[in-house]
Amino acid sequence: MDDNKIKEGVRLILEGIGEDINREGLLETPDRIARMYHELAAGYSEDPAEHLAKRFHVETSDMVVEKDIPLYSFCEHHMLPFYGTATVAYIPDGEVVGLSKIARTVDCFAKRFQVQERLTAQIADAFVKELHPKGVMVLVEAEHMCMTMRGIRKPGTKTVTVVTRGDFENNKDLQDTFYRMIGR
Repeated sequence: MDDNKIKEGVRLILEGIGEDINREGLLETPDRIARMYHELAAGYSEDPAEHLAKRFHVETSDMVVEKDIPLYSFCEHHMLPFYGTATVAYIPDGEVVGLSKIARTVDCFAKRFQVQERLTAQIADAFVKELHPKGVMVLVEAEHMCMTMRGIRKPGTKTVTVVTRGDFENNKDLQDTFYRMIGR
């Protein structure tokens, strides 16, 4: 990341809205924002393959579900946060990953400027590419600040996206099992 560009951009925004960038409360704001982006946009410097590389052999191919994984991301259109949860299910084909690696994979893609539809697909596709499971299903439910605090202003509105790959794609029974397991 280029901290100097981020700081200059913040200064320009503050000046653009009519703020005094030399005001005491704003003097350190550009630096704070630059440091913040190192944390909130860390996904650009992460490779999801690293999270999914450590695997364990299994004899079964029973569905694995990790639900209600908190996620925080940024709408790429308005640069405002969206936040919610992701649920990831996969059917192993001889290998599983550690449970924390599922959440780390979600974070890897969430910590980028995004649209929710792409985020959901990226998570599913990373599992397909790296783990080669028999099937993957990902559900993301999030509230978008670009809809709740500006524009149409509908707080509490949630967007739900679902992506299926492999065995989940055309198997309604398998999809129904997924929904039952997560209480939907």
